[in-house]
Amino acid sequence: MMVKRRDRKVGLVFDDRYLFHDAGQYLIGYREKYPFPEPVPHVSSPVIAGRTKHLLDLFEISTVMDRIPAFEVEDDILLACHTPEHIARVTDIAKTGGDTGTGAPIGRGGDRIARLAVGGVVAAVDAVMQGRVHHAFALTRPPGHHAMADHGMGFCTFANVALAARHAQRRHGAERIAIVDWDVHHGNGTQDAFYTDPGVLFVSIHQEDLFPVGWGHLEDTGEDAGAGFTINVPVPAGSGNRTYQEAMETIVIPALHEFQPDLIMVSAGQDGSVMDPLGRLSLTTSIFRSMTHMLRDLADEICDGRLVIATEGGYSELYAPYCAAAIGEGLCAGLSGINPVEEPYGARAETMPPSRMIGLDARAALDAAIEVTRRHWRL
Repeated sequence: MMVKRRDRKVGLVFDDRYLFHDAGQYLIGYREKYPFPEPVPHVSSPVIAGRTKHLLDLFEISTVMDRIPAFEVEDDILLACHTPEHIARVTDIAKTGGDTGTGAPIGRGGDRIARLAVGGVVAAVDAVMQGRVHHAFALTRPPGHHAMADHGMGFCTFANVALAARHAQRRHGAERIAIVDWDVHHGNGTQDAFYTDPGVLFVSIHQEDLFPVGWGHLEDTGEDAGAGFTINVPVPAGSGNRTYQEAMETIVIPALHEFQPDLIMVSAGQDGSVMDPLGRLSLTTSIFRSMTHMLRDLADEICDGRLVIATEGGYSELYAPYCAAAIGEGLCAGLSGINPVEEPYGARAETMPPSRMIGLDARAALDAAIEVTRRHWRL
């Protein structure tokens, strides 16, 4: 049944304790301090989540959202994707702080915040699957899509979205779940968790061979019963808004429409933005709003609006909060009382070439992704 705009309910997960996640100093190769007299703060900064929440309040978006409380998950939820050894190691490391794997640092007591991040996405799934809201935005940290079964990776300690998807399968009986990952980096942890699972369609649009190196290739489409249920769309640096719009329209939306999921989830990194220090995709706020609109409209059509969007990466303290706020605006579009999120990059956001056209390299990448995806889905 189509969700009517006037009846739309949107949930928001945010907890001040997320701002206490301490990634410490930024290190060379995850090991050595930079040789400067002043410490270099980690790019995974609490400022970004705090500023995002401030913008949601400032543009009166949060006022029309229903608050969903996060909670610290117990081991039974974590064990759906992680080994007991990894869970125990994180608990032990949190006594003093340290790296939970490969570049996934936490501070003292950070295990509880990492569990709270998982619990935020799980709570969003519960609210959507129980019909308390149609869509939910989980503004959580630390991120999760790089976390592997037995170790943390790339700033991610536990696999937030993957664990929440497993929870939807086990607790709510969701038979088909679609996970769209538009982070600039490939969601290797999520892919690994569901690579043989035909009940989860995982789609990742990412900058090609950026991080982790060796993951997210076109031909990585799943194995055994899961063959075809992983779709990777690697695009070149500088691809921009038009390339992402085309990828959504020609690959993501048609594949999801054929899959007919019971629930759509998004790993919503903002690190593809034009100002991000760790990515080079030149995306602006409008594409985050647009992708949200597309997935929200699809969810309205095929799964009673059940859509959960969870934050992942995004490291520009100035710009990432605006991109995330645009996602919140996209979820709440049509509700009275909200104000449009401003574009801090100015007119250049829409006039620079990647916002207006698809470059030749990006066109070739999209054509190649379409060709591979057509082996399994009608596009």
